Amino acid sequence: MTGRPAPPVLPASLRGWLGAIAVVAAVVVGALGVLFAGHSEPGRVDRWFVLPTQDSVQGTWRHVALVLDSLGEPAGSTMLVAAIVVCCLLLRRPRAAALFVAGAVVAVGTTTLLKHVVGRTIHGPGNLSYPSGHTAFFTALALVVALLATGRPGLDGAAGTSLVLAAALVAGAAMGWAEVALGAHYPTDVLGGWCTALAVTPATAWLVDRMADLLVERTADAGLRERL
Repeated sequence: MTGRPAPPVLPASLRGWLGAIAVVAAVVVGALGVLFAGHSEPGRVDRWFVLPTQDSVQGTWRHVALVLDSLGEPAGSTMLVAAIVVCCLLLRRPRAAALFVAGAVVAVGTTTLLKHVVGRTIHGPGNLSYPSGHTAFFTALALVVALLATGRPGLDGAAGTSLVLAAALVAGAAMGWAEVALGAHYPTDVLGGWCTALAVTPATAWLVDRMADLLVERTADAGLRERL
């Protein structure tokens, strides 16, 4: 029995737009990485902001920042992704479930690799800071949610791209604020993490679609051979 093909997680109408944005984002990540390689102090752009210490944010805002930060920690991020994946599977959206997992892994894995390559530190040796993995992770999840929403009528092309960028901006700003407020990252670390998610998530979505399509084709071919 054959059913309707699963919708792609990266709509064709958005591939060109998000591909161009991904290239620009990758250039920004690379440029900032070269600029701050081996540094342990805030840069000129970072000094435009009021850089708090680890204990300068108190009261309700500190609790908000800590909650957001916990979502990017291993335990919090694992539970968050697991809950989203279960929802996707219950809604019979296996591609979406695969993208949430792959998107999170690729975003965090890329920032982890870049941290060791760039070698920028904060609060002493060993505390690698560029780019922010928390920001990349949270932005990547928001990007995937927005990509799934773009499957609705009227949300293609420029409109869909605007929605995806808006979701990424809100998520990146929220997590980025928390990381800077808690003194865990410089503002440029946050920018690097945000751009990392913009660079790798569309490519990951395309790869998930490609692999899913190949699996469907092979399954269909196998079924045809059995009938023959």
